[in-house]
Amino acid sequence: MAKKNKDGEMPNAHLHELFVDELKDILGAEKQLLKGLKKLADGAHSDSLKEAFKTHYKQTEGQIERLKAVFSSLDMTARGKKCKAMEGLLNEADEILEEFQDSPEVLDAALIAAAQKVEHYEIATYGCLVTYAKLMEHSEAEELLAATLAEEKDTDVLLTEIAMSEANVGAAK
Repeated sequence: MAKKNKDGEMPNAHLHELFVDELKDILGAEKQLLKGLKKLADGAHSDSLKEAFKTHYKQTEGQIERLKAVFSSLDMTARGKKCKAMEGLLNEADEILEEFQDSPEVLDAALIAAAQKVEHYEIATYGCLVTYAKLMEHSEAEELLAATLAEEKDTDVLLTEIAMSEANVGAAK
């Protein structure tokens, strides 16, 4: 719950406003990403890459539930907004799917690059949200957001491993 001072005002009201706006943005982004991950999994050729996208789809569903819990911890209704950054990243992934469909080896490498751009956006966003939650002493929100941040970092590492062991090697041949 948002803490108020003795005058009934919330200290850091502007930071709280930013925090809530970013929460709405990332909730919208995660919902948009669900659709994108299905396309990425369908477009990938490598079994390990397909599996990574399917696993991240399930994680994303859990992350959406976690975001709903963050809103609940603030006594707010979870409402997302359209994330223009995610929209752009997913449009770029669609272009990659179309442009490299005839070259499976290169396509997987390109899909990993597109997915890592998404991961880095999410890592940056969740990193900021964790910091804001900590500064405002929203400990439940901080814990929930930190769990998602850790998952996003793990996904990025997994994508790098697939790129280095399979996709980039295959694309270089």
